Amino acid sequence: MTAPTTAMVLAAGVGSRMRPLTDDRPKALVEVGGKALIDHMLDRLADAGAERVVVNAHHFGERLIGHLERRAHPRIAISDERDRLLETGGGLKKARPLLGEAPIWAANIDSVWIEGAVPALTTLARAWDPARMDACLLLAPMDRVMGFDGPGDFFLEPDGRLRHRGPAPRAPYAYIGVQIIKPQAVDDGSEGPFSLFSTWMKLMAVDRLYGVAMDGFWMHVGDPVARDAAEARLKTQASWAPA
Repeated sequence: MTAPTTAMVLAAGVGSRMRPLTDDRPKALVEVGGKALIDHMLDRLADAGAERVVVNAHHFGERLIGHLERRAHPRIAISDERDRLLETGGGLKKARPLLGEAPIWAANIDSVWIEGAVPALTTLARAWDPARMDACLLLAPMDRVMGFDGPGDFFLEPDGRLRHRGPAPRAPYAYIGVQIIKPQAVDDGSEGPFSLFSTWMKLMAVDRLYGVAMDGFWMHVGDPVARDAAEARLKTQASWAPA
């Protein structure tokens, strides 16, 4: 299917686990390998066909907006959350007037990855089927992740449908923070803060939540130790392939 040309980057978080690196800047501007986290994501999205990106701003919002004004591509629009942090679902819902009605990329800013044989966002775009799906999440096998200390998020059915880990002690796939989603999926969310997780659970109940696994190597950059580890890995490995 055709890749979305509009994206939303969820960059409003306070980044408390990233302190002291976020004492004077938003998490989005913490650098890995000499590049701000948000620029890693914006460059990936631009390469995948995103022409316009909405970014929400809260913590040190003025500094983030100033940084983004220096980018020429993709075009940036700001969803201002400086008065109230709305979490992932609430942030996307607030930005709805800026996003339009077509499917979008939606991405966090704490994910960096090393590509495999097929670029991760190409894999996601190829899997996207709006006739069957309202959201399709990009996943990483748990043996190809770094900086993620959870037990996994999802089971992936043969047809691509997702089943959340629930009470199971472990699941084989982690969500890496990028998805294609129909923006209408959040329209029934609350008027305040809410998580996209609640939206996913509604979609999963009606078989509209799907996923696909990347074949690269994912690094979750959630704290200073993970930032340093990701930076070291990027210096030594430009591409990834299974042993």
